[in-house]
Amino acid sequence: MLKIEMTFEDAATRCLDIPAPVLIGRGADCGLRIPTWRVGRQHARLSREEADIVLEDLGTFAGTVVNGERVARHAPVLPDDEILIGPCRLRVSLAEPESPAPGGNAEAASPASGLLDSPRTGGDSAASPLPQSAPSRHRLHDRRRLHAALLSALDLRRRDVAGMSDGTLRAEAERLLTHIVAADSELPADADRVSLCRDVLDEAVGLGPLEPLLAAADVTEIMVNRYDEIYVERGGRLWRQQAAFTSEQSVRWVIERIVTPLGRRIDESSPMVDARLPDGSRVHAVIPPVAMKGASLTIRKFPRQRPQMPDLIALGALSNPMAQFLALCVRMRKNLVVSGGTGAGKTTLLNILSNEIPDGERVVTIEDAAELRLNHGHLVGLEARPANQEGRGRIDIRELVRNALRMRPDRIVVGECRGAEAFDMLTAMNTGHEGSLTTLHANSPRDALARLESMILMAGLDLPLSAVREHIAASVDIVVQQARLTDGRRVVTSIVEVSGMESGRIQLQDLFRHDRNRGFVGCGGLPSFSQEWAEQGVMLDTAWFSDATIRVPAVAASPLGQP
Repeated sequence: MLKIEMTFEDAATRCLDIPAPVLIGRGADCGLRIPTWRVGRQHARLSREEADIVLEDLGTFAGTVVNGERVARHAPVLPDDEILIGPCRLRVSLAEPESPAPGGNAEAASPASGLLDSPRTGGDSAASPLPQSAPSRHRLHDRRRLHAALLSALDLRRRDVAGMSDGTLRAEAERLLTHIVAADSELPADADRVSLCRDVLDEAVGLGPLEPLLAAADVTEIMVNRYDEIYVERGGRLWRQQAAFTSEQSVRWVIERIVTPLGRRIDESSPMVDARLPDGSRVHAVIPPVAMKGASLTIRKFPRQRPQMPDLIALGALSNPMAQFLALCVRMRKNLVVSGGTGAGKTTLLNILSNEIPDGERVVTIEDAAELRLNHGHLVGLEARPANQEGRGRIDIRELVRNALRMRPDRIVVGECRGAEAFDMLTAMNTGHEGSLTTLHANSPRDALARLESMILMAGLDLPLSAVREHIAASVDIVVQQARLTDGRRVVTSIVEVSGMESGRIQLQDLFRHDRNRGFVGCGGLPSFSQEWAEQGVMLDTAWFSDATIRVPAVAASPLGQP
């Protein structure tokens, strides 16, 4: 049974005991009717999941507000949560004891049994929480109680978290939680109070159940589909975790703690955000109404130990001749584009290749969300900025590229080309900033050039396609294609040279490729600039490019191979 306290705008109150689940709305089929135009015909649903109360908005125009924030799904519903539906403010708790009630209707108190749905779980088994044992459920219940008590004592929702150091905030929370646990009479005598307090502290002032996953060296990516559904990537494969947040709101607080110090925001008007953790790990978050199942969080971990080229060779990501050739290309100021799919290892390779840039050169990096970690002494990093709450102040990648040209760079490194900035990047490559590097998403080197064509056309320039292709052919020297194989390994599948134009088509020459059966092989031809290098005293080993098999031992995927 659910105990519902209703308060109307005229200060009238009403208390009801209603069996769950209960449909809330103005329609006659609703178990809890609020007959006003400000409430949808089927506005929201209260249901039970294990020991928790779950509130779901059913897609109404006016929406459902919990503690001042519009929600699509809110769990668990706590007794202190204020739920606003139209002109009515509700507080919901479990009725004690659970006994039949005469009805549950603010106007007509009979629930319409045949029209009430069970709680949604996303429509498939993967979206459903893993079954929990009784001790796990009790522990989760204790975590929720202590977490709610700590928030009430610390009042995190009103604290300026951005203005406090992590150590100060955690010390204050730990002090309050110690008193709360000491006074709690509901904890079992055999409860592990130390680990329980650590979990509650992590969720209140840290990243909750993500903390141990971030500390695990073998986890390369963390994916929170909703508060009770967490996956991780290990060895290039996805694994479901038993760990879970206590509620949807807990995930929202974690997202806020990540983005607020970076000057970014996430709310209903801006429900998506890119950010980063202090160690450089990439973060992407999406919240309702865009995220249908609740707040979603994806973290691409940044390895604590920076991988070097020998690490990639040892992992079988590329061969030694390929590595030596790419290092020479960077030192000899060839323009490189690293392409591949999501999670193929593009950013890792870009970081490693940047180590070959001579120390005496000035490097400017440009990124949407800063994640590059270039090991270079003379470095300037620029990061794009989204619009503020008034819709002003946005600074995009293209504007940063144009401004970087005035900063006397020797090399420009763009973390990823996604749009019109590709034209400015290629212009920089072709006008005195040779040796620049960038990445983009593509399935093959030919697709990468086609994507560059599309992105240049997105710049709104009235250029014929032939001129665009000539611009690309004159700017890009080498395309490095990466892929993540089915076994989780990340490898360089091909290295090609952009050798010019012929009959209106950009010509490519394969230099190296990866054969699934033979390993890494040369394609038999020398790059067209080999004679130019020879005149400068840089000789290429012709054996690198011979069609000889370079056997690389099969190894398990490693966190060093992450993008």
